[in-house]
Amino acid sequence: MNRPYLNNSSFPHRLPSLVCFSVFAIMVCGSLLTCVGQRGGGLTTLGTGQNILYGDVKVDEGSVTTNKPFTYTVVLYMTAGTVIGRQTVGNGQRYSFNDLADGEYDIAVEVENREITRSRVRLFSQPNVGKSDTRHDIELELRENGVATKGGATVSAEDFYRRSSANERLFTSGKKATDDKKYDDAIATLQQLVTNDPNDFQAWTELGTAYLLKDNAAEAEASYQKAIEVRPKFFLANIALGRLYLAEKKFNEAVEVLNGAVKLQPQSADANQLLGEAYLQIKKGSLAVGYLNEAIRLDPKGKAEIHLRLALLYNNAGMKDKAAAEYEAFLKQRPDYKDKKKLEQYISENKKP
Repeated sequence: MNRPYLNNSSFPHRLPSLVCFSVFAIMVCGSLLTCVGQRGGGLTTLGTGQNILYGDVKVDEGSVTTNKPFTYTVVLYMTAGTVIGRQTVGNGQRYSFNDLADGEYDIAVEVENREITRSRVRLFSQPNVGKSDTRHDIELELRENGVATKGGATVSAEDFYRRSSANERLFTSGKKATDDKKYDDAIATLQQLVTNDPNDFQAWTELGTAYLLKDNAAEAEASYQKAIEVRPKFFLANIALGRLYLAEKKFNEAVEVLNGAVKLQPQSADANQLLGEAYLQIKKGSLAVGYLNEAIRLDPKGKAEIHLRLALLYNNAGMKDKAAAEYEAFLKQRPDYKDKKKLEQYISENKKP
């Protein structure tokens, strides 16, 4: 996933073990330029298009009382959850993903193996236009309190893991190998680490990431399961496994794992969205709609596309007035949508007076 929807980060420096940090996305800005790429279904990877997506990661760390430098992992997903790539940067540094196909993507930022923000970008092509760039800057604020707010997520002290110096070097080396796309090296290094310390749930999760990027879903699943066995409340491993199950069409298993993820972080828009999608796949629409609407409530702008999903469901069920309401809610969040006129026509024809 990305392996379908995986989250992971690379952090050579651990945050203090007795402090909870909240990370607030205070602004995500970008200037969208016309881009050229390839359209099509199936798995999209780097190297299949001509688009470049880049930006600076700027973090206000003034409220955090630690002298250790932070690093941030930027993960690029297809909207279906497949991981396209990941890069580790410091505060004020630039990420860049090259050779992207035309379409929509999600950009997530992770700290200490915890996703803290996610946003969506669109790369659209125009005939006879050469390669061009899209800039998408990300601005965040670290705060030294344990309150999670809309747009952010709490980094819990229980998610930190103390390692020996030797194992910390292995962990850092393994994550760097993954970042450098040296997946065989990453797997070998992380396997050595979990052999040294089978209780390192973060290392098991990173190992799952490396396997998934190697298209080895079976080993990725086993690694995530081991991470959850060691630390059942580790949110990242739970949501990663749930995403993997969705991608593998193991929908009942996805429902079970993602229910656990939502219980761990009920304020996670991603977990609610994924659980809603899993319920849809097993034809439990009433449950699905509840979780999908909760995802929208938690992140109205970032999850605006869920309105399109709901509109399609309502339209297929003959509930066109409800579909029109969903399209209307979507356009409030995405007034520049490329098919705006089509949606407005549908709304005009089907909205109740």
